[in-house]
Amino acid sequence: MAKELTPIEAFLAPLARLARKHRDIEGLVFWGGEEGWGASPSEALEAEEIAFYAEGLLIDGFHMDWALVGEGEAPDHLRLCFWQDGPPPPGLLPGWTALEHGRWAPGR
Repeated sequence: MAKELTPIEAFLAPLARLARKHRDIEGLVFWGGEEGWGASPSEALEAEEIAFYAEGLLIDGFHMDWALVGEGEAPDHLRLCFWQDGPPPPGLLPGWTALEHGRWAPGR
């Protein structure tokens, strides 16, 4: 019998799938606040670290947007954006195409 996924595990399943498919992809972590998003990522995660890192923050009540971004149809990296309260901060950095994406809000 298959294990039933928790809501967080179900949300992160696409990230885990992408990390397995694109083993060399990086997860770039951005933190948001009242001032908007940081101009540079705070961390660069290896593919196998992405879902584990995000799971811990979601369990702690953080919000998350993620996007597989690339140039054209070629994936470049996973952008992982975290913040604590309310809607996402304004001003997400432009310049890339989102090939896939998702959003987590605590209490789902």
